Amino acid sequence: MDNDVYGHVNNVVYYSYFDTVINECLIREGGLDIHDGTAIGYCAESQCRYLAPLAFPEIIDAGLRVLHLGKSSVRYEIALFPQGDTAPAAVGWFVHVFVARADDKPTPIPPGIRACLERLKR
Repeated sequence: MDNDVYGHVNNVVYYSYFDTVINECLIREGGLDIHDGTAIGYCAESQCRYLAPLAFPEIIDAGLRVLHLGKSSVRYEIALFPQGDTAPAAVGWFVHVFVARADDKPTPIPPGIRACLERLKR
C-alpha cells in the first residue's frame, strides 16, 4: 500500500514512517511499553518536506535526532534516505506530548525514555 497510483510512496505514508522510526527507537532504546505503560506519546504536530520520490520496495534509511526536550514534550527531526544515499528524500519534524494513559493529561517523560531522548539531542 506504500506506492500510490503514480508509482511512488504516497505523501501520507511518510508520516507513518516518521511515527515508526520514533516509536521503534523509544521501544528499543527507551523502554516504551505501548501496551501497558503508564505514559504514552501523542503526536501534537508534524511537518514533512518532500525532496525526492521514494518507491516500495526500496529500502529506506532514517535519521532521527531531538531538537527540543521539555518536561512532557519532545520535538524530533527526521530525515528519510534511499538506502546508502547521503541526500535525503524527505525531512521533517514531529512533536510528541507524553500523557498519562489513565487520563490523557500531560505527564513528565518517563526516566528511561528521557535518557533515550537525551542521547538523541543534537
